[in-house]
Amino acid sequence: MTEEKAIFRFKLTLEFFGAGLVGWQRQNEGRSVQSILAEAAQKFCHKQVIFYAAGRTDAGVHAAAMVCQVDLPQDYPAFKVMDALNFHLKRQPVSILKSERVTEEFQARFSATKRYYRYHIINRRAPLTFQRDRAWHVKFPLEADLMHEAAQILVGHHDFTTFRSVDCQSKSPLKTLEQLDVRREGDNIYIDTSARSFLHHQVRSMVGSLYYVGRGKWTKQDLKDSLEARDRKALAYNAPPEGLYFMNVDYP
Repeated sequence: MTEEKAIFRFKLTLEFFGAGLVGWQRQNEGRSVQSILAEAAQKFCHKQVIFYAAGRTDAGVHAAAMVCQVDLPQDYPAFKVMDALNFHLKRQPVSILKSERVTEEFQARFSATKRYYRYHIINRRAPLTFQRDRAWHVKFPLEADLMHEAAQILVGHHDFTTFRSVDCQSKSPLKTLEQLDVRREGDNIYIDTSARSFLHHQVRSMVGSLYYVGRGKWTKQDLKDSLEARDRKALAYNAPPEGLYFMNVDYP
């Protein structure tokens, strides 16, 4: 009878700057957050391990507080895991903010009860310098109040086929959007949204359609018609990735 192998699982909270990366998931070409973390862990614990995240971000998307899990070969102190990984991540656009020892029942993706995203638009004529690759630069005036009013059409339980990438692997287009708020602070427009889960490209597609409303190209009725069409061809626009941030995730 073989002895059951112990699982030493750690929950990590991290931030990363997505420009130049292919996203969270390891790809055949390009650097991913997942592969950067795996390389750092191998230097630390001398084993090949896999990190699993609460959400899979696209190329160019950032994270302020992504949560992931990893099983390590021994029961290290949590602070040592954080410090050791950060030591090997010094030259990478990834940083571990927090490390916790958890039971094997914890799963970063499937245990999550709510995910939070923020989209950042900088609305001014002048080009970006400090915020280049960190926000969507829109030089045409946008009416944030109209965008917020229209956004409420999308809140609730809907078929979001129109706002779903053709490459989305979700079994159903039905999602319950709990929040979609738009507010302006000077030249900055912030779009905050939350739900238990999102479809691939859903947030960027919603932002792109609200951009049409803010520019006066669409009315609230146009947005409603787009949602009810349940057809990707009815989408106004898919916003670029550089303005999107994974902000937080809730667990029981």
